[in-house]
Amino acid sequence: MELHSAISDARLRKLIKTGTIKLGGNKQLKIVGTLACRSGKRMKRANRVFFADIQEARALGYRPCGHCMKQAYHQWKNV
Repeated sequence: MELHSAISDARLRKLIKTGTIKLGGNKQLKIVGTLACRSGKRMKRANRVFFADIQEARALGYRPCGHCMKQAYHQWKNV
């Protein structure tokens, strides 16, 4: 997990380009979604975190976003 407030924009772009970061999340709400999600783009930088994959996020207690990860969200909700 990478905190957005702890890394520079240049480093963030590099991590996304290399595929190290694939998902973004909200550390206050414990929600994770794709980097292209409209909901995720509106959150404050101080609340944003990044993950390499969904397994990492789920291990830390994050749930899938209901907007951009509908199938994973419904599976999570029905468990």
